[in-house]
Amino acid sequence: MEKSKVYFTNMRTRMNVNLQEKLARLMKKAGIGTIDFNQKYVAVKMHFGEPGNLAYLRPNYAKTVVDVIRELGGNPFLTDCNTLYVGGRKNALDHIDGAYTNGFSPFSTGCHILIGDGLKGTDDVLIPVAGGEYVTEAKIGRAIMDADIFISLTHFKGHELTGFGGTLKNIGMGCGSRAGKMEMHSAGKPFVDQELCVGCGSCSKVCAQDAITISSKKASIDQNKCAGCGRCIGVCPRDAVNPASDESEDILNRKIAEYTKAVLSGRPNFHISLVVDVAPFCDCHPENDLSIVPDIGMFASFDPVALDVACADAVNAQPVIKGSLLAECDHEGHDHFGAVSPNTDWRVAISHAVKLGIGQDTYELIEVS
Repeated sequence: MEKSKVYFTNMRTRMNVNLQEKLARLMKKAGIGTIDFNQKYVAVKMHFGEPGNLAYLRPNYAKTVVDVIRELGGNPFLTDCNTLYVGGRKNALDHIDGAYTNGFSPFSTGCHILIGDGLKGTDDVLIPVAGGEYVTEAKIGRAIMDADIFISLTHFKGHELTGFGGTLKNIGMGCGSRAGKMEMHSAGKPFVDQELCVGCGSCSKVCAQDAITISSKKASIDQNKCAGCGRCIGVCPRDAVNPASDESEDILNRKIAEYTKAVLSGRPNFHISLVVDVAPFCDCHPENDLSIVPDIGMFASFDPVALDVACADAVNAQPVIKGSLLAECDHEGHDHFGAVSPNTDWRVAISHAVKLGIGQDTYELIEVS
């Protein structure tokens, strides 16, 4: 089998050629122009950064991707789904406010933002996962699935639960609705924090299983009736309904791969990953630590699996930045992510994605000047 092609350009520039121009050239060399964008809706999936975090991708990169798509005749929008945890992106209003705060406005990026799973994270569609071992139907944000073409723009960095946050993580976890994120994170079912609950009844109104009752101004969930859909999490105004968050890291990684397959199946897709500001943990944190390795460059491919492997190989080949968290770790060998997050193995998601037929774990690296 022919190896997947992954295209790469470094962060060096010369007079009169900037990084945005290099990114546009990379995308075109990697073949994005072979996709028929004419009058098609194009979802550009990225992470806008939790307010307080400064390691997220600059909006300038998003504008470059948007400009290329428009040049090819497409109608792009930037998108992400709401978070499962309590933070600055748990509903669409806060999410868009946070994106604007971090510089992602229609004026700076050239297109609008649509939060994939709606106002409260409950607007999703069930997508079958062919060959899924853990997920039969993935719960994906409706706006993302309504798009004709899917493009991922990923900030490649570390992650405490998945080893690194790359393209598979950006797609699989990022496109899941709040209920989908609960399914990936949890082996169990949601529960109610009685101290936070005010007994408003919002959760019981959306429960299709009649599993939630209100007594003495407190909600409770009958675990025998609960189907684990997670819709109660999205509608609670006090964040009193919480997921179990008890899934093992290996199964979490496999579920992310299965969600990725659901998102990509049946439509054109293309993937870009920027290995810059490689913080040890996710952009979901309201802060960012010192990068663990120097900035490397920009990668693009039609194969999201090969893309993740190429980015991981590039990071692991880099020297450790003095004073970083990685420098403080007991580190032997060439797995930087394994040193920072020793309780998880990023290779699990890769191998499961290969098994599902999403892509290959071998690649040919083609450098673009």
